[in-house]
Order: sequence, then structure tokens, then C-alpha cells
Amino acid sequence: MGARRKAREHALKILYAREVGGVAHEETIARYFEDFEPQAEGREFAETLVRGTVEHLSEIDAAIQEVSAHWRISRMAAVDRNILRMATFELCFLKDAPKRVVLNEAIEIARHYGAEDSWAFINGILDKLAEDVEDR
Repeated sequence: MGARRKAREHALKILYAREVGGVAHEETIARYFEDFEPQAEGREFAETLVRGTVEHLSEIDAAIQEVSAHWRISRMAAVDRNILRMATFELCFLKDAPKRVVLNEAIEIARHYGAEDSWAFINGILDKLAEDVEDR
């Protein structure tokens, strides 16, 4: 598994912990790497993903909501929601991120961490979102 994939997994865990724990993202980042992954591969990229996702959260949630007509973002499973948020940040704000790579990584992470069919749900939403990003 590559460094970027590990970084995305670290970022997902931090975003999830931040959301369910109600702790500020900087504190969650520090605790995560101190307690669980002090020598984490891809730490810098993971921190970029977390900070960027949190910084642009309202824009990201609006973009996701726009393409997920039948699902309110607040009703999505927390893991799915945070995978979508992280991938949306990459697609919209990290211009060097290849679209196919971002989508494939999100799907694989959903297969590992999400519910049984989460990957298909995430794939559908991110496909629509990626089309919207290309059209801008």
C-alpha cells in the first residue's frame, strides 16, 4: 500500500474521530499521531487532507448535497460522509490529484471501512461530483 493510500486512511480515521468525539481537528490530529501512529507514513499528506477538509467543510458538504439528491448528508453514515468529504476536498481543492486515483482510493477505502455496499454509494456520488468539477 502506497504512502498516499495510508495517508488517506489516517485522514479518514482523524476526520471520523473529530466528528464523533466533538474534539477540534488540531487536537485530534495531535492525539492520533501521538497515540496510534507516531511514525506514520504519509503524515504530512494526511494532515493536509484533514485541515483542508475541515477548512472547506461547508463548501464540501454543499457540493456533496447537490449531487446526492435522495440523501441528506446528515443522514449518511459517518464513515461514508467523511470518505466523501475527504475525496471531495481532493477533487475540488487539490488540483494535482488525478480524478481517477481519488475516486478509486475512496472506493477502496469504503470497501475496507464502510458498510457492505458503501463503496457503490460513494462511487455514484463521487462520479457525479467529479463530472461537476470537470464542467467548472
